[in-house]
Amino acid sequence: MSHSAIENRPPTPAPPAPTPHAETPPLSNALVWLMAVTCGLVVANIYYNQPLLAAIGRTFHKTDSGASLAATATQIGYTLGMLLVVPLGDMLERKRLMLLMLLGAAGAMAAAAFAPSFALLAAASVLIGLLSAVPQLLVPMAAHLAPEAERGRVVGRVMSGLLIGILLSRTVSGYVGLHLGWRAMFEIGAGLMVLLVALLAWQLPQDRPTFTGTYASLMKSLGTLVREQPALRRATLVGAFLFAAFSVFWTTLAFYLEGPRFHYGSDVAGFFGLIGAFGALAAPLAGKTADTKGSDYTIGLGIALALVAYAILGVGGGWVAGLVVGVILLDVGVQATHISNQSLIFSLVPEARSRLNTVYMTGYFTGGSLGSILGGLAWTHGGWPGVCGLGAALAGAAWLISRYYARS
Repeated sequence: MSHSAIENRPPTPAPPAPTPHAETPPLSNALVWLMAVTCGLVVANIYYNQPLLAAIGRTFHKTDSGASLAATATQIGYTLGMLLVVPLGDMLERKRLMLLMLLGAAGAMAAAAFAPSFALLAAASVLIGLLSAVPQLLVPMAAHLAPEAERGRVVGRVMSGLLIGILLSRTVSGYVGLHLGWRAMFEIGAGLMVLLVALLAWQLPQDRPTFTGTYASLMKSLGTLVREQPALRRATLVGAFLFAAFSVFWTTLAFYLEGPRFHYGSDVAGFFGLIGAFGALAAPLAGKTADTKGSDYTIGLGIALALVAYAILGVGGGWVAGLVVGVILLDVGVQATHISNQSLIFSLVPEARSRLNTVYMTGYFTGGSLGSILGGLAWTHGGWPGVCGLGAALAGAAWLISRYYARS
């Protein structure tokens, strides 16, 4: 295919020059782990508030569905960061861009910690999400530096850090919220971002992309990628619906556990994140399986596990054991599909990996935002059965989309 709209290169070939990554050191194990840890700590910013929603609602006198808008605001911000900021990873030097974003995220976290009203907390939450899109710059960077035969495995290892961060963030914030109050969690998060800035400034290599056009042409090329890459469209839609199913569960879990069935606090809601983190350990295995058996196999398997998870949550969710099994299966299924989707899209147009990730992750977190909204409504109007029915329907939609594209 023609990449003119994507690369924006001049028609006359330029004289030979060193490759943009010639000064970048090889992708060592230490660098992979640094990327994984960074992804985990930064993405945690987006999920700290989920086990704390009930406490936030009490502080600002909000209903459960009203308090859930704080989680929605953060995911909307992350989606905006994905759409408007992440494409710059194909245009600007990535290290400098990420350091500036982390400094901004630290400021937004501090603003949330001291917010005097729910409206200001929601506004700060949007900024937290927008400026915490750093992992979506690191993952394409890792995919670029990795040998082609090991791309799935490397992406899986980096993503395991991100996924463990998503899940353990709930455990940490639930414990901190119970013992120190929900505001303390945002203060701690701000401090962690400052520490990360210092660490990455010291260790992260520079990474200079090849795109030489304007921001407008960069953004226009996103549409070109969507039109010309059916595999990208499939991955984006499947990921969006499955992450919506994931968000339905995690947005409502704290309400369910604090309700009359269990009477648990935010620390127990956070503990379920710790359980789910064991599922994140499957991410490297999912990447390796995608390298050997192909993405279609692991995508189908992941969706099937999510459907089984919601069946168990619906039937056995009135017992802790049923919740534990459902959490593990849901997390493994969603993560296996996500890793396989990313391994697939990063193989499509190598020089546009940040933009490919932008398209995919914008759709992914749009699904997550809608899942949070719909989950709050399902909980309010249908209780736990409504939540499980909605989650299963969204996972089923992901399966139907995957099958449609597989046949076409």
